[in-house]
Amino acid sequence: MIIVADSGSSKTDWMVYSPTEIQSFSTQGINPYFLNAHDIVKILSKNKGLGVIADQVKEVYFFGSGCSSPDKHEIVSNGLSSFFTKAFVSVDHDLIGSAYATCGNNEGLTCILGTGSNISYYDGVNVHNGKHGLGYVLGDEGSGTFFGRKVLVSYLYQTMPEDLRVLFAENYAITKDIVIENIYQKPFPNSYLATFSRFMIAHKSHPFIQQMLRDGFQEFVDTNIKDYKMYKTIPCNFVGSIAFYYQDELREVCAKNQIKVGKILQKPIEGIFDYILKREGVAQ
Repeated sequence: MIIVADSGSSKTDWMVYSPTEIQSFSTQGINPYFLNAHDIVKILSKNKGLGVIADQVKEVYFFGSGCSSPDKHEIVSNGLSSFFTKAFVSVDHDLIGSAYATCGNNEGLTCILGTGSNISYYDGVNVHNGKHGLGYVLGDEGSGTFFGRKVLVSYLYQTMPEDLRVLFAENYAITKDIVIENIYQKPFPNSYLATFSRFMIAHKSHPFIQQMLRDGFQEFVDTNIKDYKMYKTIPCNFVGSIAFYYQDELREVCAKNQIKVGKILQKPIEGIFDYILKREGVAQ
């Protein structure tokens, strides 16, 4: 039995292969910047489906946000190994999984626009680490956290148009004190901020939201994509809910900047799953 997982800060998607069936599960996001090994075991233990098969799993391939350094690898690996006690465990960065899902064995740029944002160059075999991915405080341009913060700040500063302010107040019972507490005193502030980006989905035709999306995606392009000299000549792929739900605006900005858009996937898990099974010689 083989498990493949793709994890962001908000959610982890799991796919399980066995000779008789393929199963899918979902859990809370697993990011080692916010969780320790014990926390990870607790999250996994809450999923009854994973608990039933834990002892049968022989291989785990985990691709996650925040898994870019040896110490963070170890946190996640220790948590997974404590739960899947009979399995070989492999932990890699989510950019690697996204590259497998979007590029396969071909060259390209792969971008994550979900709760957070990041980018890497994939040569068809290896992912080349860059200088991006600075997290929700210093980076995450064009992400759910980025847009959620923009929406929230415009509401609190009262720079949001009045018609949108009324609608926002109907959906979110918030005050400055509530926001400050959630950001500075409670866990997962990035995921908290990202929840407010959902407000844009129902109102994305509004000129204010349209401009916010264009500006945010342009900032991602300027800061991340244009840092690669070959960005006009190779496909640029995207994964994540922000890229997927606002792909019209994203494509518009990319076209303006002469960027060739490849795949746009809401969730890369199926592509990663297929890639891993083929690489490991497992027939589907």
